[in-house]
Amino acid sequence: MTKTPDFYDRMLSLGLARVSEQAAIASADWIGRGDEKAADQAAVNAMREELNKLDIAGVVVIGEGERDEAPMLYIGEEVGSGNGPGVDIALDPLEGTTLTALDMPNALTVIAMGPRGSMLHAPDTYMDKLAIGPGYAQDVVTMEMSPSERVQALAKAKGGDARDITVCVLARPRHEQMIEDIRSTGAAVRLITDGDVAGVIHCAEAAKTGIDMYMGQGGAPEGVLAASALKCMGGQMYGRLLFRNDDEKGRAAKAGITDLDRIYTRDEMVTQDVIFAATGVTDGSVVSGIQREVGYLTTETILMRSKTGSVRRMSYRNPTK
Repeated sequence: MTKTPDFYDRMLSLGLARVSEQAAIASADWIGRGDEKAADQAAVNAMREELNKLDIAGVVVIGEGERDEAPMLYIGEEVGSGNGPGVDIALDPLEGTTLTALDMPNALTVIAMGPRGSMLHAPDTYMDKLAIGPGYAQDVVTMEMSPSERVQALAKAKGGDARDITVCVLARPRHEQMIEDIRSTGAAVRLITDGDVAGVIHCAEAAKTGIDMYMGQGGAPEGVLAASALKCMGGQMYGRLLFRNDDEKGRAAKAGITDLDRIYTRDEMVTQDVIFAATGVTDGSVVSGIQREVGYLTTETILMRSKTGSVRRMSYRNPTK
């Protein structure tokens, strides 16, 4: 019987960073050009090409959508040379297509990798999310609490009051009541137009970003990517899938999810050690965006491993052709 190759996260991590970097570089020509689809397609093509250079037997579990909706990097697509360890891959080739097209902050290329079977196969539905950074007791905030109760509980744990808390929320009409509830405590709300993976990551570096907590509804696939990042950086995250119709419930059943009301913790969304890479496309508080000079593009990538808790920031100056 042939032994399955081990998942050597240290050896694979730099290759994963390269995948993220190449996707960002490919999207550079579309920054501020107003074409979301072209920016996304360029990132998808580059990410897929670079993934197929890695010695892995990879399966995309979080990707661009179902096979009939996405020609490349679709859920279930096999990537890599096929000669290495079996791995799950979660990716968003360009988180923030609108942000890229309009040259607005916090557009990223994002990818995570773990051993086969380690990641929640989240369907393409919404997820109600709650996240905080490291250093707090488990369950200091919970999904069962109201938004104002979460603020008060985190403020107490932080040793201050609600005015010391800033919550990151996607600017959507569905969040209006939640935002009002948060602000009623005296806490601040940092609204973002897109990019809730970056929004969750902000919680892990509160001293740098000024964000203590993330809450609200966003894409379920992005929830798994965010959980991968927090597993590396530390912090707590909870997610509950939301279903608007029977079609979305059918997507969940297809992914093997039977308990539609389950609240997932960070370590239930990502059950084993994972590596995570994100490269800035436009400037943001997580990483710097692509810097262009005649003949060169410079990227910044954050590369993390949950096994060691290491967080590495890398600058890559790449000659343009």
